[in-house]
Amino acid sequence: MKKILGIDPGLSGALAWLDESGELEIHGMPIHQITVNGKKKRRLDLYQLGVLIDSMANETKMAVIEDVNAMPKQGVTSSFSFGFSAGVIQGIIAANLIPMQLVRPAVWKRTMGLTKDKDSSRQKASALYPRFCSHWALKKDVDKAEAALIATYGRRYE
Repeated sequence: MKKILGIDPGLSGALAWLDESGELEIHGMPIHQITVNGKKKRRLDLYQLGVLIDSMANETKMAVIEDVNAMPKQGVTSSFSFGFSAGVIQGIIAANLIPMQLVRPAVWKRTMGLTKDKDSSRQKASALYPRFCSHWALKKDVDKAEAALIATYGRRYE
């Protein structure tokens, strides 16, 4: 049974595989900490991300990735890091020969009936997937709910 992969990119992002029966497999974006100039920094764990996507490649019909861009007033360093993460994710998907669709946040959120309020994503995901709501019970886990909703968007429009 082939699955749709929904990805909310970024260091706080998540990946969610959705199968035809409504079962989800959800993973937070793999990250690790490094020390730069005496400060701890979070970085995308490229190896773990590659291993995760590669391990699911044969089961993945399509990846739907939120098409992100820099935010106003976002610093140069954080903009570069965010863009780097988004690009690496797309590269790993492409290297695994998984068909990919990019979708703007406004498009998938409008289609799913969401508002700009992040809690609406958690509420919608909980309504659609009550068995999995423990994955996004905390506000900080909204990206897991959004990855599940991006996969749902992809299932509807594959």
